[in-house]
Parts: sequence; structure tokens; C-alpha cells
Amino acid sequence: MMLPRPEQLLPHMANALQRHLQEHQIQEPRFVGIRSGGVWVAQALLDALNLEQPLGILDVSFYRDDFTQKGLNPLVQPSELPFEVEGQHLVLVDDVLMTGRTIRAALNELFDYGRPASVTLVCLLDLDSRELPIQPDVVGATLNLSPEQRVKLQGPAPLALELKTLALQ
Repeated sequence: MMLPRPEQLLPHMANALQRHLQEHQIQEPRFVGIRSGGVWVAQALLDALNLEQPLGILDVSFYRDDFTQKGLNPLVQPSELPFEVEGQHLVLVDDVLMTGRTIRAALNELFDYGRPASVTLVCLLDLDSRELPIQPDVVGATLNLSPEQRVKLQGPAPLALELKTLALQ
């Protein structure tokens, strides 16, 4: 399977995001990337949109509902939100949307900081294998992978997608 190249997806995503924000009359959105791939994609979108603003960074490790099964990532870092969440229009960015559990964790964490006016979800890839009813507002590409396949974003620059095959038990 040939994976799309991020540099081909990002201009399309930037245009789609700009349209979405205009249609919803959102001025001055605040960007929040989910560590680490979502941060890289969010920064690339800010660059593509010629926006210079602080980027919020979420590390959702403590908010995941599966960390007792998978263990805690040893590289957990604190989240950094250099702006108020309360009443803001947020653009939440992740690299790969698969089950929806990372996005659920991110929303839980964001609401601990305040009640945003809206949250727009942007994902580089949608693997269309949801366990929760979460849909991106803007997506670079949708892929259908076999159960043993995963996609990993490499970065921060240049961004590249890597297809991995897991050993099924």
C-alpha cells in the first residue's frame, strides 16, 4: 500500500480548515496539537496558513482509558496551553485518528482547563476504525488498513508516514 505524503495533504487540509472556519464564522482560533505527531501537524498547518500564534500542546497520557492496560508512556510530559481555553474556538489537531480514544482523552483534558466555545477536529489521517463516535471536521486522507497494520508519523521535519505491521496473537 502506498501511503500519501504529508506535504501533499497539508495544503488541502489548510484550505479545508480555512473554509470550515469561515463557514462557522470562527475568528482567531487557538491551535492545540496532541503530542507528538499532532503538534507537528498543527505547526505545519499554522505555517501553511501564515498564522503566528502560540501553539497549545496536550499530552493526554493520564487521560487515556487504556493506560492501565498499556502502561504509561515513559516520555510523558506536561501539557502546555499558553492561552485561556474558556470561551475560545479551538482547533484540535492529531496525526492519526483510529479508535477515537486519544481524541476523547484530549477533550476530557481540555475541559479540565475550561469550556471552549467550540472544538474543530483536524487529523492528517483517518484510519476509519472507530470505537467511539468521533469524526474529524478536516482530514487529509482516509485509509482502510488490515487489522494488523498501523501508520506512524515520523517528524518533526520532514514529516513522513510509515506503515507498520503488528504481529497478531
